[in-house]
Amino acid sequence: MAPKVSPSGRLVFCLLISAAVLRPGLGWYTVNSAYGDTIVMPCRLDVPQNLMFGKWKYEKPDGSPVFIAFRSSTKKSVQYDDVPEYKDRLSLSENYTLSINNAKISDEKRFVCMLVTEDNVFEAPTLVKVFKQPSQPEIVNKAPYLETEQLKKLGDCISRDSYPDGNITWYRNGKVLQPLIGEVVILFKKEIDPVTQLYTMTSSLEYKTTKADIQMPFTCSVTYYGPSGQKTIHSEQVVFDIYYPTEQVTIQVLPPKNAIKEGDNITLQCLGNGNPPPEEFMFYLPGQPEGIRSSNTYTLTDVRRNATGDYKCSLIDKKSMIASTAITVHYLDLSLNPSGEVTKQIGDALPVSCTISASKNATVVWMKDNIRLRSSPSFSSLHYQDAGNYVCETALQEVEGLKKRESLTLIVEGKPQIKMTKKTDPSGLSKTIICHVEGFPKPAIQWTITGSGSVINQTEESPYINGRYYSKIIISPEENVTLTCTAENQLERTVNSLNVSANENREKVNDQAKLIVGIVVGLLLAALVAGVVYWLYMKKSKTASKHVNKDLGNMEENKKLEENNHKTEA
Repeated sequence: MAPKVSPSGRLVFCLLISAAVLRPGLGWYTVNSAYGDTIVMPCRLDVPQNLMFGKWKYEKPDGSPVFIAFRSSTKKSVQYDDVPEYKDRLSLSENYTLSINNAKISDEKRFVCMLVTEDNVFEAPTLVKVFKQPSQPEIVNKAPYLETEQLKKLGDCISRDSYPDGNITWYRNGKVLQPLIGEVVILFKKEIDPVTQLYTMTSSLEYKTTKADIQMPFTCSVTYYGPSGQKTIHSEQVVFDIYYPTEQVTIQVLPPKNAIKEGDNITLQCLGNGNPPPEEFMFYLPGQPEGIRSSNTYTLTDVRRNATGDYKCSLIDKKSMIASTAITVHYLDLSLNPSGEVTKQIGDALPVSCTISASKNATVVWMKDNIRLRSSPSFSSLHYQDAGNYVCETALQEVEGLKKRESLTLIVEGKPQIKMTKKTDPSGLSKTIICHVEGFPKPAIQWTITGSGSVINQTEESPYINGRYYSKIIISPEENVTLTCTAENQLERTVNSLNVSANENREKVNDQAKLIVGIVVGLLLAALVAGVVYWLYMKKSKTASKHVNKDLGNMEENKKLEENNHKTEA
């Protein structure tokens, strides 16, 4: 006969057996939890009516159990085992749901819920999985620049604090970079923190760049597993400075001008299309076989026309890579002959020439006293009106600021020339004597009268224009007189005289008196004849009236009477 076993003995035996063996038919159950969150594990067992207590345990890697929580069904009390890593982190509800706050990677274990009756033990296992989202990946240790055709480390993509570990992928302009021998080399490593058990992933990229990578963005991403599945986080974009050698050299003139003229300062600038651009060049000037080493600019000051030519520049270490530009220094020369102040005599010939020498066709304009002339001046015989200030002006229209001008001040001198004229007043009582003078400098006029006669008006002068003016005097001579006009300037003194007869005045006065008397007598005779005619007309009119009264009915006689009357009037 087998020995009798007490209820407590049976309970201990059941707990020992259940620590090693699961009830058949109960499947695995997994709880996913995020790092730092609360892990909630339901018991997943129906509570039996004769339940004595419930208990939670977890299994060590070697399979041995560790009890962590106890709840009595009769006393309604909860006890937590003295397990250091779960101190103050556990909570067991009335339905035997176990909660673990502040989830850690070390909580990723196999937990078992145990419901114990007097004669049986029921168990339900739960597998806990903990996930930690990694930090956003960041490209660090970036290369300051990349060089074309060279395999060079671009940088490291690093993502920290992940659980489980993740994978890092590199992208160029949004497209995945795959390893390629000699062009793309990717090295991946991961590290685990011994305290937190979180992973840090690092991926290094070596890349052989080309000019096509200029301004191209590079990124990386980390792919990891979370409670809800696989996810990906991308880094910020990074653009690298791409170094590449110079393939072409250009030369230009600063500041940019449509045309260069003598006296300008010009700066030659040489540029290479490499990155970084070359800092020094060789400059070659026209007629100088040896180059001049300089920075990327070379300045010429106060250039002359002999600076016209081809200018070149090249790389210091590769002189075959050269560029050139043609520079034309425009010039403009003007020669006026004669120029300055020139004094000539009236009637002289004066050839004038304005000679232009220029780098291209120039316009020529002549001005006289600020008035534009239609053609260049030509003097075969000078006149006083030819005097004045002449300017020959020329310019190159295409070259701003390039113009020249020369002036000629022409003075035309002449000895005084006199011409005297006489004009008698219609009344015959006075005469106007005019002295016309021509000469330069302006001659002074002086009048002299020989004989008696009253001067009605003092001398009156006209304006002095083109070397000419006149002076006039009005006189009423009582006898024959002589008027003398004297004109004098710095060149000569000229005298001219004019005789004025007094008889001419008297004869004309007498003739005028006779004419007036004749006119008066003629008017009196005309008035007398008109009176006689009027008297005869009135007499005939009365006679005709008498005949009419005698025979009013005789129409024919009346008509004849009217005709006679008309004839008489005629």
